[in-house]
Amino acid sequence: MGLKHYFFGDEDERAQYIFNLIAPVYSLIDKGSEVEFQKMAAIFNDHFPLAGKNILDVGCGTGSWIRALGNFKPDKMVGTDFSLKMLQQAQKKHPEIEFIHQSGENLSAFQDNSFDIVTTSFVLHGMKTPKRTKVLAEMKRIAREQVVIHDFYTNHHWIIRILEFLERSDYIHFKQHFTEELEQQFVNTQVIPADNGNALYVGIK
Repeated sequence: MGLKHYFFGDEDERAQYIFNLIAPVYSLIDKGSEVEFQKMAAIFNDHFPLAGKNILDVGCGTGSWIRALGNFKPDKMVGTDFSLKMLQQAQKKHPEIEFIHQSGENLSAFQDNSFDIVTTSFVLHGMKTPKRTKVLAEMKRIAREQVVIHDFYTNHHWIIRILEFLERSDYIHFKQHFTEELEQQFVNTQVIPADNGNALYVGIK
């Protein structure tokens, strides 16, 4: 998969090209985010205690989000991603966590209601609404209790806006409309903002 997939490929091809390309250095990017992940994981645990829970992280990248949640003693942690190179990095960094190669749109490795909590971090804003709807539906199918999305909420630094433009993400539309999209999937929803401009979007089953 080459550069032509970035310019001419569909949404999936472009995303796979980008994330396979940056996988070797993504750990360095993650390292700068670890403190924020820890803060958001603590907020997560304050609202939905993680001790003894089974957690699935969809689009786990190199595993930093699921690892941050792991500080609060869940019973089982599993991460999935569509990028094999990302998963290779994740397995090196976090051998204690199980990682499985799956796309968020088709999580066929998992049965209905097989995890207490299904989560994702900074994944859904990169998708257009139809694909995001499919991923949310799969997350809902697998979750017994909550689906929790860690993602953008308010305005961010101009560098982030430029990066999201280059990624061709749905960053702006996501911030404006994702709450409504979540409400279409779940009767009970909650948004938990943080002081870093991000939030936890929660769908409760």
